[in-house]
Amino acid sequence: MSGQHHNHDHDHHHGNSPCSQMECYTNTEMIVREDILEKAKELAELISTSNEVQFFQQAEKQIASNDQIQVLISAIKKKQKEIVAFESFENKKMVEKIEKEIDELQDQLDNIPIVNEFRQSQEDINYLLQLIMTVIRDTVSEKITVETEN
Repeated sequence: MSGQHHNHDHDHHHGNSPCSQMECYTNTEMIVREDILEKAKELAELISTSNEVQFFQQAEKQIASNDQIQVLISAIKKKQKEIVAFESFENKKMVEKIEKEIDELQDQLDNIPIVNEFRQSQEDINYLLQLIMTVIRDTVSEKITVETEN
């Protein structure tokens, strides 16, 4: 170790910097340990082999190749653009009419089983990810709490 490094176990201020006692890190300066990133990638790989993700990918393919679904999605997108146009003309009647048409198309879409299953699998994946984040956060918090109580 070179003589330039010294321990920060004493109080001192560097000029008028607001960071006293602790090193300051901005997000860009924070160096994430390679091993942590590596584990995160391993976890992501594991998650991508889960039933939830597998099902999601199959449903996505089925939706992409289903003409009936694609026609409905295109019609909804087209009508959403029409709404924007009529809103700019402040034509409330047409906006309401098109909104009703969109609701009807949306109902047709929602009544297709694979669409519902796809949405459900999206929710399952989000739930799984939130659960993982909660476990990580709680475990880290416990460790911090235990260490600061000593």
